[in-house]
Amino acid sequence: MNLVKILFLIAIAGHLICGCCDCLITYVPGGRKLDVTKMSDNKILSETFENMPLRNPLISMLAGCLALLMVACGYYGLYLWMSEFSKTFAVIILIATGVLLSFGVAHHVFCGVGEWFYVQMGRSDEARKAVVKFMKDTSLTMICCYIGMITLGVVLFIAVVSGATSLPQWACVINFIPIAAVLFITRIGGASNWSGAVMFLGLMLLI
Repeated sequence: MNLVKILFLIAIAGHLICGCCDCLITYVPGGRKLDVTKMSDNKILSETFENMPLRNPLISMLAGCLALLMVACGYYGLYLWMSEFSKTFAVIILIATGVLLSFGVAHHVFCGVGEWFYVQMGRSDEARKAVVKFMKDTSLTMICCYIGMITLGVVLFIAVVSGATSLPQWACVINFIPIAAVLFITRIGGASNWSGAVMFLGLMLLI
């Protein structure tokens, strides 16, 4: 197994761990699920987080940072592989990876911090307002994280479908964007990470 495939394998593990971290702050023991569209209603939000242990967002934050570093290893592997075919695509992948890692870690931690403080402060409406304001004020991290992520998916798609790589053109579907689009319909937690794991698995088998 060459270096690129080893890095892809690390990324698969990272996406799986990060997906579990997403679920820790999305699903609450007892069967409830966070609905971000209902964050303006503290009664619903408080009931949702009634059984949320503080350790869940804490574990999510800490393990998520390590997981995202592992994911970045996979995109670095993608950069190394793409360098054989197109320096331009490779450099864009490297830059987008840096954006994804730096802002992605911050965004993941901020999500966990928001839930931790909401539960710690007794799930009051005052706590909800503070958390909502905090998430709005730090929304740039989420925006930049997804810009980096989407850029990676788009560049890979274009490179493969245009025939710039050694992969067959049909392999353009081995990309987290179309996979995530399908998973988002199911509203499953951690969809972007499950799709990322599938993408790296597919690439590892094809390259």
